[in-house]
Amino acid sequence: MKIGIISLGCCKNLVDTENLIGMLQQSNQEITYNLNEADAIIVNTCGFIDPAKEEGINTILEMAEYKEKNCKKLIVMGCLAERYLDQLAEELPEVDCFITLKQYNQFGPILTEVLGEKIANDYGKCPQVLTGKPWMAYLKIADGCDNRCSYCAIPLIRGGYRSFDIDALVDQAKELAKRGVKELNLIAQDTTRYGLDNYGKRRLLELLGRCNEIEGLHWIRVLYMYPDEIDDELIEGMAKLDKVLPYFDIPVQHGSDRMLQIMNRRGSVESIIRLVDKIRETYPTPALRTTMIVGFPTETLEDVQLNLEFMKRVKWDRLGGFTYSKEEDTPSYDLLDELSQEEKNRRYEEMMKLQEEIVEAKNQELIGKTLEVLVEKQDGLTGFYRGRSVFSAPDGIDGEVIFKSEEPIEFGSFVPVTITRIKAHDFYGNRVN
Repeated sequence: MKIGIISLGCCKNLVDTENLIGMLQQSNQEITYNLNEADAIIVNTCGFIDPAKEEGINTILEMAEYKEKNCKKLIVMGCLAERYLDQLAEELPEVDCFITLKQYNQFGPILTEVLGEKIANDYGKCPQVLTGKPWMAYLKIADGCDNRCSYCAIPLIRGGYRSFDIDALVDQAKELAKRGVKELNLIAQDTTRYGLDNYGKRRLLELLGRCNEIEGLHWIRVLYMYPDEIDDELIEGMAKLDKVLPYFDIPVQHGSDRMLQIMNRRGSVESIIRLVDKIRETYPTPALRTTMIVGFPTETLEDVQLNLEFMKRVKWDRLGGFTYSKEEDTPSYDLLDELSQEEKNRRYEEMMKLQEEIVEAKNQELIGKTLEVLVEKQDGLTGFYRGRSVFSAPDGIDGEVIFKSEEPIEFGSFVPVTITRIKAHDFYGNRVN
């Protein structure tokens, strides 16, 4: 059977999709990228925020049109199916089967019944099939979340935090390296909590140390680090691991202590500043990335100003911003949201304008420096190569390094590039021979 798969949402969802593809291929099913010839289509959905929900519904409806052609079965899985199963089943009769997150351990029998093909129940036990660039992979080290931020529905959808077995993760990382993976990105809703639930202590540093010894891996990057769980031992320990990048993705959400308390975020603004200072004392050129929410219920102009002052103090290398939107069944849903969308947008634009100014000034320090770059593509017209440095995760929002090279370069290679010019988050330069 030819099966087409659409994966929506975050990289954690993508790993679920890659595990599903591995299971289907082990059962001798053919994965096709041509949906016109697909006998069945599976859509892996996100249900976190309104734009993701809308994208999920629109994609399902679009895929349903293929049932007028060759497609016999349309299957929907993922967070949207978990969160809105009854409503979706009633409103989308075009869908033949919904598979919730809790049913992933029964993928085999469910798909066998729906597809009429024998599918082994091996989800998560088969090799992860990489759907992106062959030199990069995500390693999901845990699922769920225990942080209970007042605006977030992830614990409601994904459940409590569950760390995966450390030996199994190391084996998986070794297998990925054997297949040519050079950049390994560790992901979870909260990577810094890894091990606390099943081992009684945080073991992220140990996991990083064991992955650091794997032959073939060149870069190891950690994403989604909760600030109050990044201690001196982790920072100093990471600095001793030559493959672990000094890339700190630390979503802090706000620069006002009052807002952090209402958001049910642990720690304080001052503790975050101390953390950033420690990182910059330990590494000569670390990459610091964060996310911020503006327009949260009860946010005052004083809170906005405190947030801007916090940004000026920290000077984040990368910052992603969001305007607050209500999420049903979360604690913040019942808070009085008095701000108009226009005012939220104004505050967002003010924040991002400041961030642009900070980054523009900060990036000038990188001109003349040489960065290691993972080469990923080449422009057909100009011949310029494009790749990523320590400052850019593979999710496409951190910018690229664009450079000239007199000699041809194999994609997936690492080369030194001297930076000559910077435009926003994109760096321009020349390869060092």
